[in-house]
Amino acid sequence: MDTNRLVNYRLSIMMFLQFFIWGAWWVSLGPYMATERIGMAAIIFLAYLSQPIAAMISPFFLGMVADRFFPSEKVLAVLHLLGALFLVLVPIFGEMEGGRTLFITFIILHMLCYMPTIGLTNTVAFNTMNDPENQFPVIRVWGTIGWIISNLVVGVAFAWILATTPEHTPWPFYLAAASALIMAIYSLSLPHTPPRLKGQKAKIKQILGIDAVKKLSSKEFWVFMIASLLICIPLAGYYTYAATFADQAGLEREVLGWTIGVTAWMSTGQMTEVIFMLLMPLAFRAFGIKWMLLAGMGAWVLRYALFAFGAPDEIFWMILVGIALHGICYDFFFVAGMIYVEKKSTADIRAQAQGFLVQMTLGIGMFIGMLVMGPLMFNTMVDGLTGAERMHAYQLFWAIPAVLAFLVLVFFAWQFHDPEVEQEILEEEAAE
Repeated sequence: MDTNRLVNYRLSIMMFLQFFIWGAWWVSLGPYMATERIGMAAIIFLAYLSQPIAAMISPFFLGMVADRFFPSEKVLAVLHLLGALFLVLVPIFGEMEGGRTLFITFIILHMLCYMPTIGLTNTVAFNTMNDPENQFPVIRVWGTIGWIISNLVVGVAFAWILATTPEHTPWPFYLAAASALIMAIYSLSLPHTPPRLKGQKAKIKQILGIDAVKKLSSKEFWVFMIASLLICIPLAGYYTYAATFADQAGLEREVLGWTIGVTAWMSTGQMTEVIFMLLMPLAFRAFGIKWMLLAGMGAWVLRYALFAFGAPDEIFWMILVGIALHGICYDFFFVAGMIYVEKKSTADIRAQAQGFLVQMTLGIGMFIGMLVMGPLMFNTMVDGLTGAERMHAYQLFWAIPAVLAFLVLVFFAWQFHDPEVEQEILEEEAAE
């Protein structure tokens, strides 16, 4: 077999398993906590806070430990092994009376192990590939496929096997734990990836991306960064409560004799993500970076509006279309944003600049957003209500993020102008 093809297969399996783990339990976490049996709806935001907390801490772990002392494949194995153990313990305490503190603790511990592995899998991939520009997109898409398949296993296969709503059971956690154990074992077979900064002194300024910010500082750069942070505040409401909302709106239903659970319906967002990822080169040539970023923001406004209008009468198609908009929301804003930062950066600060973007969005922005959308909004507007009263409360809950996202869109459209980067991207796309 061709060596490059074999490498692609091995790395694709790595990406598949990496995101299968996360997709298997993350979507169903909210519906599980909101069930009457578990009774943790008021602290759903605490469980999802684990992601931005881990996103803010993981660069320190990667920059000060993994990148300097140990091969990436061995660190991957250890972290996924620990992550598997923590995931097994999560539902044990979730089902236990008085176990909510340890339930949240083990979710946080798992995410502290899991989030660094996203960067580590990228490190293994880029260290192994000889043509990353062409190989990486094909390899990385298997991560999205892994997420989709895990959602379908939970939302369709588990619904059939268990003959109950799988999101209300601990089985998604056990599936994720088993997958993490498989990934830990598989990691030991990955190509050797030595620590890339071995012998170099760790500098906090580099890890935080301060050097990159100094070099990139301009009006356009800060408008983009501020808009990225602000748009993640309402976005936290989607990541934290969309599955719970869909579950309570009765999205689970029979289709051609099969019960399709909420987790499966949520995977339509990742399915459209694959489609729009393939359309991105055409979109760059047709619209340019600014209009792509605006399209991503506009899709968020539309998504929240659909949820708000669809909530009182539990209108299935509105809620499903809102979920399916994830593809354009993610690709045309987050992925296009990564490309924008890539083009703004020089080779010596590229990694720092991308790390700073992650800190601003998935770290600080999501952290603030989960506090705003959780205790300030969900717990005061929705939690404790039932039936029609609850679904009417969801209308205001989703209308507020729609307004916030629209205001960010207006600010960005008014203030962002970067013709140099626009022209560079257009020229590269035309040359390809």
